[in-house]
Amino acid sequence: MARTGVLIEIGDGRVKETNFGVLTAARGKSGDNEVYALIINADAGTDAGIGTDAGADADAGAGTDAGAGAVAGAGTDAGAGTDAGAVADAVKGDLAAYGVQKVVNITASAGLDLAGSPDLQAAALAAAAKEYELDALLGLFSATGRDIFARVAAIMDEPMASDCIAVDIDEKTAVKSHFSGKTFATVKLDCGLMIASIRPNAIEPAKAAEPAKAAEPAKAAELAEAAESAEASVDAEIVSFSAQVEDAGKLKLLEVKTGSAGKVDLTEAPVIVTGGRAIKAAENYKMLEECAALLGAAVGASRASVDAGYAPHSMQVGQTGKTVSPKLYIACGVSGAVQHFAGMKTSKVIVGINSDKDAPIFAKCDYGIVGDIFEVVPALTEALKE
Repeated sequence: MARTGVLIEIGDGRVKETNFGVLTAARGKSGDNEVYALIINADAGTDAGIGTDAGADADAGAGTDAGAGAVAGAGTDAGAGTDAGAVADAVKGDLAAYGVQKVVNITASAGLDLAGSPDLQAAALAAAAKEYELDALLGLFSATGRDIFARVAAIMDEPMASDCIAVDIDEKTAVKSHFSGKTFATVKLDCGLMIASIRPNAIEPAKAAEPAKAAEPAKAAELAEAAESAEASVDAEIVSFSAQVEDAGKLKLLEVKTGSAGKVDLTEAPVIVTGGRAIKAAENYKMLEECAALLGAAVGASRASVDAGYAPHSMQVGQTGKTVSPKLYIACGVSGAVQHFAGMKTSKVIVGINSDKDAPIFAKCDYGIVGDIFEVVPALTEALKE
């Protein structure tokens, strides 16, 4: 049985949904790994953690007093006045449902601003990994994960695997996409502490009392029956850990500015509606946004539509844009070039809508609709309203 730590990202006072797939992976194939949820908190009264989705102009702590104001977890947008213990207590139930035994509030020595320094956050996380003798440290391949995990690996002098779509903690292996999604490689880490970041939505979340999705049919049925007759016995304990770190590093975060507030993050969205060159104009994205709102989806763009000036690069999906792994991906007027496919290949279900019956997207999607997006998408929107 391995002891696994997971860096938890919190938004709007709740655990981000994409964390649950990572927690599922942390439990291991047998499901009996000891799982620690690690929440990095700021002692200096700041409004947001590193890599946050807090509102524009979030203050990184200039002029604040230690221990006062907000204490926000890594990647959080908790507002001023939020207490570290209150955050952990609020999310404890959700974490326990996915097999977490301990929720660890990580703070730093008095006077140090964790929220304003990714170097300090990495040092604190590394100290926690040593304190709790973790066998593996997992997290999301997100802005926060990319910012912190490489630093932790350097501090611990351990290798790391990033943007993984599967991990095996017992074997210390990870599965990664290579060559623009054309192939997948299983890499084995020669390490003491396994460090890996996992692509959001790549692993299907399963609660501790649910059967693993990859189980054999007969075994899955057995586990499902057992789950129905017994409640999960896991109850998370909240503990505090103060990291004795001194070096504040060379980087200090002064301000966080984000895109449009209230929009679903493209890399974490469970559903994505993407527009290609056939969208013809920037204002036509409103048609996709209306449909996406009904699906609780994010709106993406192909490189062709971005190059044409119809959408900003922040919306681009593909090899030179963002890599996504939603449960449902709807490509509207997207040709299906290999570079675009590289960024969304791991989507669970792909739907292609294109007026060209010979478009490459139809060879790569699960469902295809040959038709004009300006007829099909409004019809889909109306059907969803009903």
